Amino acid sequence: MRRVVITGMGTVNALGQDAGTTMAALAAGRPAIAPLEIRDAARLSIRIGAGVRDWNADARFSPAELSLYDRATQFALTAGAEAMAGAGLGRAATPDIRAGVVLGTAGGGLQSAEESYRTVFEAGRDRVHPFTVPRLMHNAATSALSIRWGLGGPSFTVATACASSNHAIGLAFQMVRAGAADLMLAGGADAMLSFAGIKAWEGLRVLSPDGCRPFCATRNGMVMGEGAAVFVLEARDRALARGAGILAEIAGFGMTSDAADMVLPNPEGAAAAMRAALDDAGLSPRDIGHINAHGTGTAANDRSEASAIHAVFGEGPPVTATKSLHGHCIGAAGAVELVACILALRDGVIAPVAGHVAADPDIGLDLVTGHARKAGVGALLSNAFAFGGLNAVLALRQG
Repeated sequence: MRRVVITGMGTVNALGQDAGTTMAALAAGRPAIAPLEIRDAARLSIRIGAGVRDWNADARFSPAELSLYDRATQFALTAGAEAMAGAGLGRAATPDIRAGVVLGTAGGGLQSAEESYRTVFEAGRDRVHPFTVPRLMHNAATSALSIRWGLGGPSFTVATACASSNHAIGLAFQMVRAGAADLMLAGGADAMLSFAGIKAWEGLRVLSPDGCRPFCATRNGMVMGEGAAVFVLEARDRALARGAGILAEIAGFGMTSDAADMVLPNPEGAAAAMRAALDDAGLSPRDIGHINAHGTGTAANDRSEASAIHAVFGEGPPVTATKSLHGHCIGAAGAVELVACILALRDGVIAPVAGHVAADPDIGLDLVTGHARKAGVGALLSNAFAFGGLNAVLALRQG
């Protein structure tokens, strides 16, 4: 089987509208959580989020494109363009059936759906935007990237809630490794910071009114974010042959299901996914120098994840949870957090958990808090766990 490397990355999120700005904010430990700037925010109980501010879609897309692209698709296309440029790639002259796209999303074009509901039920009009379906369908961003770059190979969307983009990246990795494709764009995109999106999560009572503090004794919930991150995955021998720079190597992928509860996490399922990723990569727990935790900041998730980490690693390596900085990007979470993983592998900088003020004795992890930590990280795990008990873990090492 072939080795698979990452040769390009791009992102749009609350920390920055490109990878460089995002990495600088991660290294500085600078949170991007702020008061919501959305329609009807005054009707919400939760009024903070990690939104992409000063997003100038008019400067990035033509009027015709804007009529077709939901906010999530706009993010994905922008991140994809940065990733392709970073990898030194352009549009294929004819559709390349050896290259494809796999993206994860939880909400798809949620904001377009909400706009249509307002048109029909609030404004009382009987006609909606003619491109409502192409805007809201979950494969919109995947298809837009395929069309933009002439990627004619396997292309599809994964929707597994908050594990979506880790599943997408892992599946793309498996296809390149097995020889089913030579190159894949993979990642995730979500833009659920809308009245409907926040209201839905309010109903679960998992949102914090004052900030995301993963693994902290005072944690009281997650903070929603939005954004996208897209990566170029290709066979290592192909990348070397064309002189591409290598950001990191994807070494393994593990996925499991708790098969237990729709909302309560089970540490056994999470631990099994981490072990599966290690086994797939041919790594032992001793080889792992860092874990990028799912770390949502909810009482149940953080306690369960800490238990799972201890079950696999014992005391364990340094752990961070960057949702405290850029919010929970839902289906795009794992992809955005992969940017932080590359920062750790490439630059030896582990971003800190923001807002951590008091240790929880039930957690017992080596948390990176306060400031970024310099460390030589040869290999790491990146966790993503979803409602419904779905777990997806990526194992990465230096390229």
